[in-house]
Order: sequence, then structure tokens, then C-alpha cells
Amino acid sequence: MKKWIALVVAVLIALGGYVAAGPYLAINGIRTALAEQDTGKLERHVDFPALRVSIKAQMEDALARRAGSDLGSNIFGAVALSIASNVMGTGVDTMVTPLGIGALLQGRSMWKKSIGETVDGDTYGKPVPADPLKTATHKYESLSRFTATVQDEDGDPVVFVFKRKGLTWKLADIRLPL
Repeated sequence: MKKWIALVVAVLIALGGYVAAGPYLAINGIRTALAEQDTGKLERHVDFPALRVSIKAQMEDALARRAGSDLGSNIFGAVALSIASNVMGTGVDTMVTPLGIGALLQGRSMWKKSIGETVDGDTYGKPVPADPLKTATHKYESLSRFTATVQDEDGDPVVFVFKRKGLTWKLADIRLPL
């Protein structure tokens, strides 16, 4: 009987350890996918539909705030704001996909090669891989929410939010400093 209890406790501890290490495994998976430019691997660690909704909402909010209430009260301003919102939403829908991220990575790779930022310094070598979470500070906000925060060039925080679904963790939100 004691063996069964010990086995159950060991399994529960191992399962808890796996769930606790989950966000770090997701960050490492994203880091590896970006280095290998593998959008299939990236898709395993990023919840693209949730990310699209979040980024689109943030962009629309920033657009509305910058436009101000005067623009929204004017009929022509409201139409212009609506058109700008639709164009921006289409851009987010296009870019926040595995293919959109793949295109960005390919463009980044070509740019890095053209300016000589390669792993071994050789112009024809592999470009230095993107690692946006390299200097991140990590924090559990709850049992199913984890954040990794980095600073942009202006020193503003960019927060990557990972959410747990079952036993897996995925990037579900990026809070942009708009």
C-alpha cells in the first residue's frame, strides 16, 4: 500500500514539475523555432488566433486614442478612422500567422546577411538568430498565466503573456507599449 501511495505522490510531483517548467519550455521552443526559422515548431508554442485578437485590439485602441474624440465626432473623421482600423486589422491578420512570421524571419535573415551579422562573421554564414526573449524577466501571475517582460529600445516594457491550457503553455498575448 505504501508503494502505491509513494508512486502516486511521485507522479503528482513530476506532473507539477512539468507544468511549472512549461513556460520555460515554451520560451525555449520559441527560441529554437526562431533560430531554425521553423514556423511549424513556432505554431506549437504560439496561440496565433488569441495573439491576433489581442494585438488587433491594442492597435485599434491606440489608433482611437491618438485620433481623439474630435475625429470620431466628425463624419469624415469617423469614416477615415474606420478605414484605417480595417487596414490595420487586415495587416495584423496577415502578419500574425505562421506564414507572416516566416516572411518576417526571412526578411530579417536577408537583412542580417547583407550587413554582415552572421554567426561566424562570414558573409555567407547563417545570420544571428532572433531572440526577443533573451533578456526577459519572468514571473508567474497565476497557476495558468506567466509573463516574460523585455524592454524595447525606448526602455518601455513589452510583456509576453503565456497561458496554460491543460498541461501545455503557449504564447497568447503580447502587451505592446503603444
